[in-house]
Amino acid sequence: MLNYKTLTVAAAILGGTALSAQAQELSFIMCGGEVRPADQKVIDQFQADNPGVTVKMEAVEWGTCQDKSMQLAAAGDPVDVAYMGSRTLRQLAKNDLIMPVTFTAEEEAMFQPGVLKTVTNGGQYWGIPHAFSTKALYINCAVVQAAGAECKAPATWEELVALAKTVTDNTDAAGIGIAGKDFDNTMHMFLDFLYSNGGKVFNDDGSPALDSKETRETLQLYADLLPYMQSGPTEWERDQMKDLFNDGQIAMYVSGPWGEGQHKEKVPTQIVAPVPHGPSGTNGTILITDSLAVFKGTGNEELATKLAKALTSGEAQYDLDSSWGLTPILQYEKAGIADPYYTKGNWPIFVAGISTGGPEPMVEDFKALQAVFTNMIQGIMLGDGSVDELVTEAGTELAAVR
Repeated sequence: MLNYKTLTVAAAILGGTALSAQAQELSFIMCGGEVRPADQKVIDQFQADNPGVTVKMEAVEWGTCQDKSMQLAAAGDPVDVAYMGSRTLRQLAKNDLIMPVTFTAEEEAMFQPGVLKTVTNGGQYWGIPHAFSTKALYINCAVVQAAGAECKAPATWEELVALAKTVTDNTDAAGIGIAGKDFDNTMHMFLDFLYSNGGKVFNDDGSPALDSKETRETLQLYADLLPYMQSGPTEWERDQMKDLFNDGQIAMYVSGPWGEGQHKEKVPTQIVAPVPHGPSGTNGTILITDSLAVFKGTGNEELATKLAKALTSGEAQYDLDSSWGLTPILQYEKAGIADPYYTKGNWPIFVAGISTGGPEPMVEDFKALQAVFTNMIQGIMLGDGSVDELVTEAGTELAAVR
């Protein structure tokens, strides 16, 4: 999600009033391309505030940077800080590879409500959130109106199904795009609806909670929408829905705040609305963060944490959130930023979902978790079982995932 660079910090250690002859070196892996100017400003200030510190940067592509950080740590040669999907934090913590994070009461109060749930496990924080997203429903008004319907956002699942049916019955377009491919955002999209129905994946004590009425109602929604989805839903992932939406081949789908900009040239009239709620819940969304993790065993943990917190606060974090079109991690009004970007346009829809949303589940084996959802979702799409059978099976599979 973010830019990834490798930062190396050589920090001189003060012993009393004299500088030690031996310098420290911090390695800091970040995903993506060039370092952002806002980050460089923080690093320059960090060097100025810590005499003797130098910072080197090396970009590591997102496709390999996360694995590289984990492999180095497992081999006993960890970097000091790495940018990670928060889903990896439990595995790293379980293997005693990263440091728990302590926030002051003031720091905690700066986060948007719900954000810190994405880095919490066993009553401790394991990462410093650095990129964040929520989701909403996008509607192509031209397609809806071509079906003879009013372009009005559905508030409930019943209204969602009815609108999808109207579009499918009266145009050449599908009513809704739903991800069904063996890919992580198939699970993510299902969780947008599950969290909009009061459902959970795990209880607060860590016990499995998927085998529930709320999950059955959510999977039934997928069964009800199946006749109105794009052709062959098991072959599609969410990011591919953008092109179908832009080409008028689907009327609706769920995506993040970046979607509005991706659509505006080809879809001049679109509605952004909260994910419709089910019979057992209120509008919700999945909460997904990427975080900075501080690794153990380097001898530089304190300095690394100091730099990581500097990069994830204030103007640097605001620049990231606003320029990348991300849901805000922090309540920037409390930092003295007047009229922040997320008070305008459709941003309040994405912000409102934070307090009612649920976190991306944090497990040691994410692929196994993803398979639980993929099997259940593809099962209903391919007619491989009833709603009750598939949810029961998913609950049993989830009990083996840790």
